[in-house]
Amino acid sequence: MQETQAFTFRREDLFPLADRRRQDFLDARPFRHVVIDDFLPPGVLEPILEEFPEPRDASWQQFDSSREIKLALADTERMGPATRHLLAEFNGQVFVEFLERLTGITQLVSDPHLEGGGLHQIKPGGFLKVHADFNRHRRLNLDRRLNGLLYLNKDWKEDYGGHLQLWDKDMTHCEHKILPVFNRFVVFATTDDANHGHPDPLTCPDDRARRSMALYYYTNGRPEEETGADHTTLFKQRPGEQWKSNFRQTLKRWTPPALVDLLSRDGKA
Repeated sequence: MQETQAFTFRREDLFPLADRRRQDFLDARPFRHVVIDDFLPPGVLEPILEEFPEPRDASWQQFDSSREIKLALADTERMGPATRHLLAEFNGQVFVEFLERLTGITQLVSDPHLEGGGLHQIKPGGFLKVHADFNRHRRLNLDRRLNGLLYLNKDWKEDYGGHLQLWDKDMTHCEHKILPVFNRFVVFATTDDANHGHPDPLTCPDDRARRSMALYYYTNGRPEEETGADHTTLFKQRPGEQWKSNFRQTLKRWTPPALVDLLSRDGKA
């Protein structure tokens, strides 16, 4: 933990990286993004892995529908000290300046509330269908402009799946697949046609899970060509795809939340 607690982002490290990769971000297809491997000193992430909550931990918010089966945790009081420290660094001054320099998007604001962000985990069989993200922060009333995803999966094999898929704006085909390997950092612009997701059920061993840290960044206003009506997450079907809820998901939709919680604690839902 000591190495993580002592870690801070430094301009002398990040700004040359931003200058080298800026054009990659601007030219990327199907929308602006960049993939940076070996992003942090590995020792910084070891304590994060050690304190990462197991899927059975009660801290997780559970999503279970025909569009997403995943776990999320945004409450920093339920995270370990190393995780809290690193999240604070991602939300801090130096890292925000790095993102501005990398992407050309100025006056960025980080999110201390981790709305939709924080820690994410997907168990075998889980997925997140292709979607465009919500475009306004309800609490801060700001426009969402950037996503940052740090993957935390050691020795992740290609056949485990879990690729982050980037789809064209018309949802005709996937243009890019990104394997969620350890210490890989992905940054992409958040727009209504930035269609992305992990749509195929995860096929990793039962004792593994797809783990990541998610950071989102905002501005007060956005370019006119990107402006649209406020919306929540917009799920989008792939060609030939149909979403069907299983019996458990349908039952939960029509069961009072208090009863669902009771059944879940008893292991029946």
